[in-house]
Amino acid sequence: MKRRAFITLLGGAAAAWPLAARAQQPAMPLVGFLSDSSPETNADLSAAFRKGLNEAGFTEGRNVAIESRWASAQFDRLPGLAADLVRRQVAVIAATGSLPTVLAAKEATATIPIVFNTGADPVKAGLVVALNKPGSNLTGITSVNNQLGSKWVGLMHELLPSATRFAVLVNPKFRMNTVDMVTDVQAAAAAVGLQVEVLSASTSSELETALASVVQKPAGALMITPDPLFLDRRAQIATLALHHGVPAIYVNRAFPEVGGLMSYGSNWTDTYRQVGVYCGRILKGATPADLPVQQQTKFLLVINLKTAKALGLRIPDRLLALADEVIE
Repeated sequence: MKRRAFITLLGGAAAAWPLAARAQQPAMPLVGFLSDSSPETNADLSAAFRKGLNEAGFTEGRNVAIESRWASAQFDRLPGLAADLVRRQVAVIAATGSLPTVLAAKEATATIPIVFNTGADPVKAGLVVALNKPGSNLTGITSVNNQLGSKWVGLMHELLPSATRFAVLVNPKFRMNTVDMVTDVQAAAAAVGLQVEVLSASTSSELETALASVVQKPAGALMITPDPLFLDRRAQIATLALHHGVPAIYVNRAFPEVGGLMSYGSNWTDTYRQVGVYCGRILKGATPADLPVQQQTKFLLVINLKTAKALGLRIPDRLLALADEVIE
């Protein structure tokens, strides 16, 4: 063989080696991220999910790909979004934010692993057989936020000892995830002689009407149940509550961050991180049946002193001492 021909052949073979190596590399696993909310209002939570994946050894774009689907508080979109992730043949689905999200994923597949986070009781909701042995293709994190009603009543009663009536805001399209919380609030309120009125809102205009009614039928405080619409509209709710002079409490610190008075609930950021960790473990070969449902134990009390001052409220020293964070 002539030297020139040999060099050309050798050069062609060398150029082909990287292509062959790339062809032999396995495709990156695909993770589906399903949320009932919107990406604009959940950037911190999706970042926490990615952090959990990273802790488990997976970095987006390097050794894992993520397909996100957002319902933007339109619950009727969830089944179609979940079905789309199944068609994409994802390796695992992170069903985040609410019970309807988890149920949509559960309905879409009985084989693809699903990692959820929910404030509901997973056993009572029919997601798993038992917390320590899920028994299906689902596992995840429960934050038991729906059992926080009595704690909310206690906090607001301590802040407003002369109040005789509280209001609770719910989304009528989302009652399955808040019915336990409302029941808990009503029982705790009755135990200390307080009346409770349940207000409903499923649109921005209905939020304005609901907040105005708190003044028309005077309530000492407003409790805002967990809901993707309320989370997305948290700035509107905080502004309306301040405008009407109504002290309000929510389940997530995102509320006092935008001017709400107070929040008490599980650490959502840590919950999403744990969902990411579980998804990573499943990518490494674990099955949902191997992973017991975790119960969130980190709860945060956040108080916005600036809002308290604007409402003419003095926060008791004991509540300030209990607070994990005080916004001034």
